[in-house]
Amino acid sequence: MSVRTLTVLVVGATGSIGRLVVNEALRRGHSVRALVRDTGRARDLPAQAECVVGDLTKPATLVAAVGGIDAIVFTHGGDGGGKAAAEQVDYGGVRNVLRALGGRTARIALMTAIGVTDRTGAFNRATQIHDWKRRGERLVRASGLPYTIVRPGWFDLQAADQHRLDFLQGDTRHAGNPSDGVIERRQIAEVLVASLTSDAALRKTFELVAERGPAPNDLEPLFAALQEDPPGTLDAVRDSPNMPLSAEPTSVRQDLERNSA
Repeated sequence: MSVRTLTVLVVGATGSIGRLVVNEALRRGHSVRALVRDTGRARDLPAQAECVVGDLTKPATLVAAVGGIDAIVFTHGGDGGGKAAAEQVDYGGVRNVLRALGGRTARIALMTAIGVTDRTGAFNRATQIHDWKRRGERLVRASGLPYTIVRPGWFDLQAADQHRLDFLQGDTRHAGNPSDGVIERRQIAEVLVASLTSDAALRKTFELVAERGPAPNDLEPLFAALQEDPPGTLDAVRDSPNMPLSAEPTSVRQDLERNSA
C-alpha cells in the first residue's frame, strides 16, 4: 500500500459526508482542495483546505478545480431535487468532472448508495436517483481511471456499539429502509479516503454497513477480501444485469463512448 500524500479534490465538500472527508484527508496528511458553489458555504471548512468555486452542472467552471490533483472523492448529491437533479448533479457532476480532467489520471473514490441497482423500488420510481447514480458508476468504470466505488447504508442510525465494518458485494439488500444496513458518516469518510492509497481497493465496488462490534484498526484486509469488477464491464461484480446498455438513453450511451478509456 502506498503511503504517499496526495492532492485530493473533494466534490460535495460542504455536504455532511464531504466535510468529514475534508477533515479525514487532512488528518492523513493529504492536501485538500474543496469544490464549492460559493465561498459562503465553505466558511467553516478547515483553513488548511483550499476552496475553489465551481458548478457541477457547468463543465467550464471545473477546469481550475481539477488542475494538478492526484485524486477525487465524490460525495455530492442532488439534495432532494428530484429527477432533474439526479440527472444533472448525481450523474452530471461525475460526467463533467471526468470531462474536465481531459484525459489526465486521478485516483477516484465515488460514493453512491446501497440499493443502487434496485430499479423497481418506490424510491427509484419516484426519483430515478438509483438509476442516475448507477450511470455515474458506469462512467467511472468506463474511464479506465483507478477507482473505488463505495455504496454506504443508511447514515448514522447505528447502535452505540455498532462499528464493525462489513463490506458486501452484489447489492442484494433492497428493503429501502435501515434494515438494508446502517453506517456512521464518519466511517464512510474514513473508508473513502483510505481507499485512495490502497492497492487492495483498486477496481472494487462494495456496499458499506456496520455490524455490532469494534471498528477495525486496519481496512486493508477488508479491501483485499473483495472481488474486483470484471475488466471491460460497466457494472460491478455480482450486480444484477438489469440495466441493459441498449435500453439506455442515447445521451448516456454517447457519454460512455466519449468517456471510455
